[in-house]
Amino acid sequence: MEIQVRSGDTLEYYSQLFSIPLVLIVDSNSDRNVEQLRVGQTVHIPGYTISSHIIRHGDTISGLAKSYQLEQDALLLVNQSTDLSIGEKLLIPSRITQNIVDPKVHYDFTQLNLDIRALLEYYPFLQKRQIGNSVLNNPLYELQIGKGKRKIQINASFHANEWITTCILMQFLNDYLRALVDDQEISGVQALSLYDQSQLFAIPMVNPDGVDLVLNGPPKDLEKQLITLNNGLTDFSGWKANIRGVDLNKQFPANWEFEKKRKPTKPGPRDFLGLTPISEPETKAMAQSALREGFDRLLSLHTQGKEIYWGYEGMEPAESAALAQDFAAASGYEAVQYVDSFVGYKDWFIQEFRRPGFTIELGFGQNPLPISQFDEIYTDMQPLLVRALK
Repeated sequence: MEIQVRSGDTLEYYSQLFSIPLVLIVDSNSDRNVEQLRVGQTVHIPGYTISSHIIRHGDTISGLAKSYQLEQDALLLVNQSTDLSIGEKLLIPSRITQNIVDPKVHYDFTQLNLDIRALLEYYPFLQKRQIGNSVLNNPLYELQIGKGKRKIQINASFHANEWITTCILMQFLNDYLRALVDDQEISGVQALSLYDQSQLFAIPMVNPDGVDLVLNGPPKDLEKQLITLNNGLTDFSGWKANIRGVDLNKQFPANWEFEKKRKPTKPGPRDFLGLTPISEPETKAMAQSALREGFDRLLSLHTQGKEIYWGYEGMEPAESAALAQDFAAASGYEAVQYVDSFVGYKDWFIQEFRRPGFTIELGFGQNPLPISQFDEIYTDMQPLLVRALK
């Protein structure tokens, strides 16, 4: 919601008027000078939108404020005129009380774009950055929340048919944003304390081309080529790779030459490492993101198995074991130090930075996991993701 500054207004006053933490109002207006407000200046108020009320006989400002659970001055602030003529429209500041993201819809790249746009509008302290592009030139988005020194990256949908991980991460972002503006807890932890302690860098869809292929089928101009890569099948539900048939989570230089000897030698729906490490635009963007920010922790969301993989060749720091056990206690998942698997993003991160990295395998079953598992998975994941930010 946007409001126009009046004489004598302050951000502190807006914080009290709308019951929004001051830091969130300040951070929602980081693109403009709000240290000294000017009359007529536009200011973003997060967590609110504007609705309207048609004036009826007997309406009063005090009565309407009480009815809509607002301070009277909140109505005066958003209405240039408070002439209560019957039939006229009065603007009402409306607090957002429901989530914007619906994670159980057809969650392709188009839906992700719509939800990101809406979250940015209603929670403008959320920051968006494009860190790269996919093979088909779809942008790879990184969403940032928080201002603490500790940096945590959480990513989803490295693998195309694991798109339910994007739904989980987007639901978490929406819950976190709402808890912040309402000054509430999330999984028993005060949301504002997480905001002050950590910066969350969320990459909700690493492989947008692949997700769209699984959910929508191949683009017409690539249909013949992709069916060939898919072993002649027109059903792409088992496809994990990017649109060129390269498995993005087997692209990183962490025992790459060893893993190459036992994996497919040509592009296909899964497990092909590519001709060289970090050859794909998506993996280049992910590597550059980690190198640029130097994350303190990294979580990659995958499916399935209800396991937390936290080690790599003995290079993981001592704190990784304690964090893994903490995540296991929060989620009910099993913490597993080593598996016979290499070249993943988590593996490379641990090798490169010697910092805690985790691959979280969500849910049970056969990929792609059905959306009917969403509620169970999210119940397990929310407390784990909160713990990751502490």
